[in-house]
Amino acid sequence: MRIGLQLGYGRDFRKDAAHVAELEKAGLDLVSVAEAYSFDAVSQLGYLAARTERLELTSGIMQLYSRTPTLTAMTAAGLDYVSKGRFTLGLGASGPQVVEGFHGLRYDAPLGRTRETIEICRQVWRRERVSYSGRHYQVPLPAEAGTGLGKPLKLINHPVRERIPVSVAAIGPKNVALVAEVAEGWEPIFFHPEKAHEVWGESLAAGRAKRSPELGELDISVGIHVAFTENEVELETFLDEVRPQLALYIGGMGARGKNFYHDLACRYGYEDAARSIQDAYLAGRKKEAAAAVPDDLVRAISLIGPSAFIEERLAALRAAGVTAIKAHLLSPEHAAQIAAVERLTELAA
Repeated sequence: MRIGLQLGYGRDFRKDAAHVAELEKAGLDLVSVAEAYSFDAVSQLGYLAARTERLELTSGIMQLYSRTPTLTAMTAAGLDYVSKGRFTLGLGASGPQVVEGFHGLRYDAPLGRTRETIEICRQVWRRERVSYSGRHYQVPLPAEAGTGLGKPLKLINHPVRERIPVSVAAIGPKNVALVAEVAEGWEPIFFHPEKAHEVWGESLAAGRAKRSPELGELDISVGIHVAFTENEVELETFLDEVRPQLALYIGGMGARGKNFYHDLACRYGYEDAARSIQDAYLAGRKKEAAAAVPDDLVRAISLIGPSAFIEERLAALRAAGVTAIKAHLLSPEHAAQIAAVERLTELAA
């Protein structure tokens, strides 16, 4: 199991980058940079490419709607070039609140757009003259839709790899089936190893039945909060740090009836708690929403506690098919974070 680090928003990125370089020496395997409606992930990944030597660099995630498929392909090829073949393209559809609210674009057909974007990217990376006639993207633009001067072009540069790995964030049944069919990797959020098969097993099986052998085995990478502690009071403090994020996603990351994360909590079996979280969050009672997050859910999707407990949870993740974790290190102390990466590397070996 590979050990990675998830960089969040609103932090001192230059300080984080220096820290990542140290964690690389401690055994870190990959680093993922988020985007949402913060600074773009691309500029930060380019910076990290210059500061690191062997880390896999991943966009976690780059949004489908805000870039054309060919721009996405160009950007991925550029990051793969400056990192000497260390980039993985993490893609995701995001949600209507961000796509329509921040980018001013219509949020439609996430499955179709995901498939078509990946197919176009792979044409670009193979340096084919891009000619694609899909339901959502037409390249070149049809003559009747523009000036009529567009013609198929191929990427000027020669990419380091003609097959840059693609990993897709997805949690809906149809989305997960698509990912298992067409992508190298899958990035589920709030991954509960004991419930994963029940929730996603059929979707993964359906996608894998159509999967091309050349894609290899599906890489499953999960973001997860991490803190090693033997102290019960400290443990509870760390668990309480996780609750607000869960409350935000389950309660507020989408409107009532249109919240993918709320739906996931319900599929995990937490319907009553999910309803309470959403009711409180949408009413502006954020502390109440966080307090309503079930303790066993927080513990199940986190790696917080003594080494023996974390070793057991890593085994459960591995048994559920997880091949990489992207840690959100909760300890604020620099030395503790380095020690956590070193210990995770030992336990995951």
